[in-house]
Amino acid sequence: MENSTFDAASLKILSELQQNSRISTNELAEKVGMSATPCWRRQKELEEKGVITRYAAIVDRRKVELSQCCMLHISLTRHDATVVAGFENAMQLRPEVMECYEVTGNSDYMVKLVVRDMNAYHDFLHNVLLKLPGVSQVNTSVALREVKYETALPLA
Repeated sequence: MENSTFDAASLKILSELQQNSRISTNELAEKVGMSATPCWRRQKELEEKGVITRYAAIVDRRKVELSQCCMLHISLTRHDATVVAGFENAMQLRPEVMECYEVTGNSDYMVKLVVRDMNAYHDFLHNVLLKLPGVSQVNTSVALREVKYETALPLA
């Protein structure tokens, strides 16, 4: 397994684990057409190389009362290292920030935020985001409904 080249067995293992990370080694081996020990070794190698970064349970956000999903397009007034580092660090520390990307286009960052309701969004906006040095503009789109939500990467 060199850098970004993966053989068919590794891709099958990754695909299966994305669908069910709790699958037993024996079940995984059967699904990918390997014996258990080589399959287990390959999975461990994928973990050690950082291809598999962690295992997680996928929780339905609405069932835990996190009904509001917002996409924020954020512009900074300046892009010096201190402002950028401060903004990015703040985003990494906030649990309601699900994803944060530096982007091209009309804004500098796109942030996916999941909160209980619009009051929680308001609190985040005014008590966190707009208090960060260098934040000049925030344009928010509120998701009306979820059409597709996928966590598995398209490996094949």
